[in-house]
Amino acid sequence: MAADYDLVVLGSGPAGEHGAVQAARLGKRVAVVEREPVLGGTAANTGTLPSKTLRETALYLSGYRARGLYGVESTLRREATVSDFLYRERRVKEMERQRIGQSFQQHGVEVVQGTGSLADAHTVVVQHPGLPERRLTGEHLLIATGSSPYRPPLYPFGDPRVHDSDEILDLTELPRAMVVVGAGVIGCEYACMFAALGIPVTLVEPRAELLSFLDDEFSALLRQRMEALGVRMRLGHSVEAIQVPERATEPIRLTLSGGEALEVDQVLVASGRTANTRGLGLEALGITLGPRGHVEVGPAYQTAVPHIFAVGDVIGFPALASTSMEQARVAVLHAFGRPHTPSPILPYGIYTIPEVSMAGETEEALRARGIPYVAGRAPFLTNPRGQIIGEAHGLLKLLFHRESQKLLGVHVLGEQASELVHVGLTALVAGAGAQLFVETCFNYPTLSEAYKAATWDALHQLQAGAR
Repeated sequence: MAADYDLVVLGSGPAGEHGAVQAARLGKRVAVVEREPVLGGTAANTGTLPSKTLRETALYLSGYRARGLYGVESTLRREATVSDFLYRERRVKEMERQRIGQSFQQHGVEVVQGTGSLADAHTVVVQHPGLPERRLTGEHLLIATGSSPYRPPLYPFGDPRVHDSDEILDLTELPRAMVVVGAGVIGCEYACMFAALGIPVTLVEPRAELLSFLDDEFSALLRQRMEALGVRMRLGHSVEAIQVPERATEPIRLTLSGGEALEVDQVLVASGRTANTRGLGLEALGITLGPRGHVEVGPAYQTAVPHIFAVGDVIGFPALASTSMEQARVAVLHAFGRPHTPSPILPYGIYTIPEVSMAGETEEALRARGIPYVAGRAPFLTNPRGQIIGEAHGLLKLLFHRESQKLLGVHVLGEQASELVHVGLTALVAGAGAQLFVETCFNYPTLSEAYKAATWDALHQLQAGAR
């Protein structure tokens, strides 16, 4: 029998939405199954957009961007309340949910509310309280069910003062002092937000370095700037015990592996995420799952069952909205006979304070592979636009092949880093080199002009070496 749909998608987050729309643009019949009462998944409701909105709110309320400009020290504009902190976040979430719904409607994608599971390799059973069961058959299936915060058993998450990274959006009052457990992307971003508001924050992380996938120089720079913001670092330490008294007026006490005791009134646990694969029925079909439920996939995001694909957080690192969208696009094109090689270069954006972003190779990776390179740097302090906006600690670093001068990597820390990285990303995808930046006319004064300065720095080093 013919399938009801060409593609059935489980999940309406960035991966699910973009996969569904891509298939619809190819003229395919598409259905999206969403278990939550709202569209958008983690990105729209508890993760990407809410957390970035809270970041901007924290920067505004704290007057952070104006600190030190024109010799004026800015402090918290007024006593911030939870309502202040969350007002804009709620507006942004609602707008994004509406946008996704309109996109599905515009492209003819059917949305089916309810919890989906696989009865067989082509059939998705959807159950919704109060409604009859539905069975959707699809020629292809796309698993884009996302992930949820991992909850280590040590922590009493039933207490309203102990949060995971989703629950932190349900704050009833801003903390007086906070411990953030876990210095991954989520932990670092939230630690910066609360520290910018003047809240004492201690960041606890078993690993000895911050965000080890970053270029070492930028990992160290980010640590310096976070400490300057007021974040107390306890890297190389883990939480051995936690005592949460029944009376909310008494402090929570955490004991670290080194014996240090911390007393705070709220705790955020950001210890990674678990794929939302429980109950889907994937194992029964022979699809392999990793330790935290992550689906194992091939280069085109195919599972062990060729017509079933998985993309986004459900397959693990890097688990970013941007990379999830690209994975979904590639998977759907492959599914419908239009193979497309995934881009080997994907950007990473970390919305700490300051932002950090990168694309391509790190210095450490190039050295390990014996690739000759030169690093050109452009501090924002010497950039006219950087001086105007008071960005004294920003840095752009470009890595060029020493012989061909082809661009190999771009790394940015500072204001608008996640935007600035796209200039370098485009050059990387195009296979361009130093000459592109030499010949490009940038607006003046702009932070983008740092690309020209970093390129000249690299070329001067090569000329000096030749002499």
